[in-house]
Formats: sequence, structure tokens, C-alpha cells
Amino acid sequence: MTTTLTRVDTATAAPLKRRRRAVGGRLAVLPLLVFTALAFGLPALAMLNGAFTVKDPATGATSYTADNLTNSLQGAYLTALLGSVKLSAVSAALGALLGLPLAQAVVTSRFRALREAVLTASGVLANFGGVPLAFAFVATLGNAGVLTRHLGLSDKGWDLYSFWGLVLVYLYFLIPLMVLTITPALEGLRSQWREAAQNNGATTVQYWRHVALPVLLPTLLGGFVLLFGSAFAAYATAAAMVGSSIPLVTLQIADALSGNVLVGQENVALALSLDMVLVAGLVMAVYLPLQRRSARWLA
Repeated sequence: MTTTLTRVDTATAAPLKRRRRAVGGRLAVLPLLVFTALAFGLPALAMLNGAFTVKDPATGATSYTADNLTNSLQGAYLTALLGSVKLSAVSAALGALLGLPLAQAVVTSRFRALREAVLTASGVLANFGGVPLAFAFVATLGNAGVLTRHLGLSDKGWDLYSFWGLVLVYLYFLIPLMVLTITPALEGLRSQWREAAQNNGATTVQYWRHVALPVLLPTLLGGFVLLFGSAFAAYATAAAMVGSSIPLVTLQIADALSGNVLVGQENVALALSLDMVLVAGLVMAVYLPLQRRSARWLA
């Protein structure tokens, strides 16, 4: 009888413990949810409200309309948005193409110290940007930069303060970011796949074309999307280097926030920010399914 009661008590206590743990887990994550709501939710609501709000310059009355969004997709604002998309796409594509072989060289290296050094440096360089990065390139490859003068790059048509100059600067932090992104996927490629391909007479090129790249494709596309988002949101580096000579949406937002807009269009900056959020949302909508698909193969 005692044994039966003990079993019943144990069976009853187990679900109670699981429920208590679930409640404890929810309470533990509550501060994070509150912080997220305050740090991201409130600014997002304010941006959304301002993007659809227009103030009458004569009466001072405010009304809800889509004029700000309409203006943000016209003229110089549309040019800046398309310029940011073009710059981000080109930089991300080059970063992905150059980062893949570098990551593969790191993964296959027999020198563990070299591998750790490259990955550590990639972690640092991927987060290095802003005014310090702009100054480093201006001092090195600017019109009066050290390498520009010693190599005579100006006579050969080199211009750091151009579209391709900005792409080069962006690659400084996008390539390391791609190395960090693709390295786990390269490590997930099973050696048995290569051995099976070799046993069937496949060359190295055929292995990469028919086995490795199809498996890595979701991760490569996901890495491209991640690099695109990073370049698309960059502001300080471009602002310090090119100013307004290259139309970018982040620079247009800064101009609008500083009051460089027509009367009655004070909230165009918020509408431009909403455009960026929508583009970022589309990027993440592509990125997340790709990551899940890649995880099934490389798990």
C-alpha cells in the first residue's frame, strides 16, 4: 500500500515540477521582454505614428495621411533608397564571393593558431566601422593618402570618394562577417561526402559543384542577406567619407532629421525609416527560411 501511494505521489509531483519550471522560465525571460518592448517597441510605434502624420504649417493641426510615404518614394528620396539597395547588393555579393574561399582556407588549414587568429581578427573587423574606419581609408587611399601618393593612384583614375571606393571600404567589415557566417557551415560538411565523391571518380571541382555548393547554397544566400542588411544600415562610415556626394537613404534620413526638408514634410525622415524597416523585414523573411533549410543538412 505504501509503495502504491509513493508511486502516485511521484506521478503527481512530476507534472507539478514541470509546470513550476515552465513558470520559472517565463518569469526569467520577462525582464528581456519588457526591455525589448521599451527599447524597440515604443520607438517603432512612434516611428509608425510619425510616418503617417502630417502637420499643417498654417494652422498647426496634425492629420493622418500617406503623404510622407508617397514623398519618400519620389525624387531624391527614391534615388537614395535605390542607391542604398545597389550599394548593399554589390558589397554583399562581393563580400560573399571573397569570404567563402577565405573561410575554406581557414577551415582546411592545418595550423590551429592561424585559424584562431583569423577568426579572432574577423570577429574584431566585422564590428569595426564608423568614423575610425573612414579615417583609416582616407589616410591610406584618399586623395592625399599614403598609398595614393606612393603608387600614383590618382593618375590612374582612382577615387576613394566614389561608389566603388565606398564598396571597397564596406568590404573591410563585410568579408570578415562572411567568414564568421560561413565557417560553421563549412565545418558541417562531412568528410564522408568528399570520400564518396572521390570513390565514384569525382574531381574536386565536381565535388564542389554537385555536392558542397548545393548543400552550402542556403547558407551562402543567408550570408548574402546578412551582409546586405549590414551594409544597408551603415551610416557613419559613408557620412564621414562621401557626405551627400553619393545618394544613400541613411544620409537622407540624417538630413531630414536635421531639418533639411520642406515645410510640412518634417516627418519624411520617419517615412524613410519605415521604408528601411520594410526592406529589412523582406531581408529577414528571406534569411530565416534559408537558415532553417541549411540547418537540416548541416546538423
